[in-house]
Amino acid sequence: MTGLTVVEASGDIATRYCGKLFVEHGALVVAPAAPDNAGLAYGGASAAAYAAWLDSGKQREFPDDAMPDIVIAGQTPADIARAGGLDARLLLALTWFGPDGPCADWRGSDGIIQAMSGLAYGFGPAEGPPCLPQGHAPQVVGGLTGFIAALAALRRGQTGRIDVSIHEAFLCLTENAGPAVAAGAPPALRRGVNRFGPVYPQTIFPVADGWIGVTALTPQQWLDLCSLIGLPDLAQDPRYATTDLRLAAARELDAILAPALTRLNAADLLIEGQRRRIPLGPVPTLAALLATPHWRARGSFRSWEADGAAFEAPAVPFRLHPHPGAPPAKRAQAMHQPAAVAPLGGLRVLDLSMGWSGPLAGRHFADLGAEVIKVEGTAHLDWWRGWNALEAGDPPPYETRPNFNAVNRNKRGITLDLRRPAGVALLKRLAIEADVLVENYAPGVLDKLGLSAATLAGINPALVYISMGAVGSSGPWSGFRAYGSTTEQASGMPFQHGEAEWPPAMQHTAYGDPIAGLYAAAACLIALHGRDRTGGTTIDLAQVECLFHLAADAIIAQSVTGEAPPRTGSHRLAGAWRGCLRGAGPDAWLAVEIERPEQMATLAHAIGSAATDPAALIEALAAWARNRSPRDAAAVLQTAGVLAGPVVPATDLLTDPHVVATGFYLRCDRRHVGNHVLPQSPYRLDGKRAPIQRPAPTLGEHGAEVLATLLGLTAAEIAGLEADGIIGTRAA
Repeated sequence: MTGLTVVEASGDIATRYCGKLFVEHGALVVAPAAPDNAGLAYGGASAAAYAAWLDSGKQREFPDDAMPDIVIAGQTPADIARAGGLDARLLLALTWFGPDGPCADWRGSDGIIQAMSGLAYGFGPAEGPPCLPQGHAPQVVGGLTGFIAALAALRRGQTGRIDVSIHEAFLCLTENAGPAVAAGAPPALRRGVNRFGPVYPQTIFPVADGWIGVTALTPQQWLDLCSLIGLPDLAQDPRYATTDLRLAAARELDAILAPALTRLNAADLLIEGQRRRIPLGPVPTLAALLATPHWRARGSFRSWEADGAAFEAPAVPFRLHPHPGAPPAKRAQAMHQPAAVAPLGGLRVLDLSMGWSGPLAGRHFADLGAEVIKVEGTAHLDWWRGWNALEAGDPPPYETRPNFNAVNRNKRGITLDLRRPAGVALLKRLAIEADVLVENYAPGVLDKLGLSAATLAGINPALVYISMGAVGSSGPWSGFRAYGSTTEQASGMPFQHGEAEWPPAMQHTAYGDPIAGLYAAAACLIALHGRDRTGGTTIDLAQVECLFHLAADAIIAQSVTGEAPPRTGSHRLAGAWRGCLRGAGPDAWLAVEIERPEQMATLAHAIGSAATDPAALIEALAAWARNRSPRDAAAVLQTAGVLAGPVVPATDLLTDPHVVATGFYLRCDRRHVGNHVLPQSPYRLDGKRAPIQRPAPTLGEHGAEVLATLLGLTAAEIAGLEADGIIGTRAA
């Protein structure tokens, strides 16, 4: 990004993290004012080190001869207004709740965003209260999302304003709950610590020398897990034959599985489980994480310095490897040129990925105007169509999955039998004129099919090829298989969040998936931005490393002090008070945060309390909240200047007043499911969201169109491929 000039007009973490992504890749980033670090989760030397990690490489003085390409401002409407007078091509406005809707003027924080996004509701004991996670994940995700939108806009020299709502950006973790409940899914449940639907086991167990993360999704994985731990008969018990049955019997299965696992060592389980293709994951403490040989070999942590003291912090979670050779010529135009306002119009993306992470990266490209062709196997469908779905039915079950339909909108679909030379040959021909290829296959699968990054770079040196392995494509663990749950287990985050007496605790059923999708989109845009100078690029992204950035403040505190920050539940060490209080109604909760002791007087005035002792005031707040709806109570507190928000179940997002008012969800028609709900993009370019031009493709829907238009195949040739099963419109 050499030649880009970026100005940070304010000092909140989302703004600073967005600027960090620019400076890490060569842009000149100017942050004129020293930021206030009072809002950081950890104080003292840990806060100073985290600030140094965010701000390293930025300048305080603005060069006289530089014209800013981007001004990043946030995170309140007042901050945006102050930055509006700066002369730049683009204004990136990062706000807590976006430019409109009933919460547009509310003040936010990481905890309030986690409460209102649907994430915090499911984190904690079944009886409550929900637990607000630590750290700055919402702001990191907001800054990353703004980076994607801004870098895409720069491709066409677009000018104007980009709005990114941190709240909507963080909905990447929960946005699929709306489509699911609209399709008939039950309301969200808080099932307890390390218990998430729809899979069991998908949790963390104690073992003889620590902890192990266990996810057994498919029938074969359940069979192999039971065999591995010496319980082969358990796998044959019909009471536990499916993930749904196992989830319903989770407590009794815990009592069976836990004793068997506690006799075994974590390292032995991990290696043997992976050998059997069971996604078992390490669950390291923060100290063990920094010392893990795999991460040391990959250079996952870099040395930094703050106030003369050295510490370690996460490096960029992807490696860019430019292809040798001359820079490429201008790329061919896409099959269907999008509207001129689409900043990625003219790009073509081959999306070979499955599930959530890779398809979400592809969706960002599709939303921003690129032509995205989703490639599935004729026999092995995208597993988000249903890993245990029956193929028979009317409509076919694999066409009705809300998650699949939400993450694959705006794409065209084709099926190819990549087990056969003719299917591989067709994909290679498609790759010749592609700009980006996204894949998250298990390690080594595409290499064996003759579709490695090196092979395709030889065919198309201009190609940006991203491989999204859980732990990356190099290092001792490079062959490991994982799900989004496994990546969270391995990230160190479970030792950052929750109460001190809890086991290491997961926050989400697949936290790593959408986060990796965002970083993959960012990495590909970085490579495309520099392609005229460097040529095509192979990108090695490690999904676990992406989560290191969300846990960076805790990882840095471990490195600086030699000790992990204590787990304090909802309470934030550097704040005065934070927590969830019961409101009126069943399982209704209000999240409140008091950042500084002097704000206690503001709280007392807001609720009409004469209490001056902090403990007594919190008791008065609890009594005041108990007879009010959390949303009404939050509105009163926000008006008075107190950080507050309702704790929203993910399945209530579809009817959440602010989400409805901002138009985050809309409806679209699609074959087999009819009128259905889709989430929209979390950014607006000059006030407009990226359009939803088409629903997710049905299986193989656009095969004939793609082959005829892009490869020039005749109708007879296409019919022959269909007859041979090389392409198809349904599973073989």
